[in-house]
Amino acid sequence: MLVLLDNGHGGLINGSYQTAGKRFDHGNGNIIYEGEFNRAIVNGVVEQLTVLNIPYVVLAPEYRDVRLATRINRANQYNDQPCFYLSIHANAGGGEGSEIFTSPGNTRADQMATIFGEEYKKVFPERKLRTDFSDGDLDKERRFYVLTKTSMPAILTENFFMDNKEEALSILLSKTGREKVIAYHVAAIKRVVGYGL
Repeated sequence: MLVLLDNGHGGLINGSYQTAGKRFDHGNGNIIYEGEFNRAIVNGVVEQLTVLNIPYVVLAPEYRDVRLATRINRANQYNDQPCFYLSIHANAGGGEGSEIFTSPGNTRADQMATIFGEEYKKVFPERKLRTDFSDGDLDKERRFYVLTKTSMPAILTENFFMDNKEEALSILLSKTGREKVIAYHVAAIKRVVGYGL
């Protein structure tokens, strides 16, 4: 199964962030740029998938901010083979913990999201997983563009809150924290690929 990796938003080019907003300054040089975080996590996932011989495609290898439609067009070129779409983000808006999103309705992505949630809780047992069990599973459902326009199962992870100082400093800007975020994604990918969902 092919893993289509979407590192949301733009990165840093010569120290200049490529996406308006999507950042938070906690002072003393502790600035989190979401696109930089997303790329760091995807790069770590790629390293481990390479070792595991799990095929993948990075949909936005550029550091500029690639349009959502372009990301989806690139992904949908692979709809003739078993694959799934994974978009990786950090959250904001005054909260704590992490979330896993799928498109509305009962889809194959729901099963994948449950696996990601289970692996998250193994790696971060003391951290909150923000869930919605109203339809019987843990994922939150939204009509995000990347979840509704893909022609394969798609999930989007929101990993902790940039504007939560404790989470930003201990996880999002921390080498150890980032390694743990990478670890739960890779563990979940291994299970999804193993089950052939």
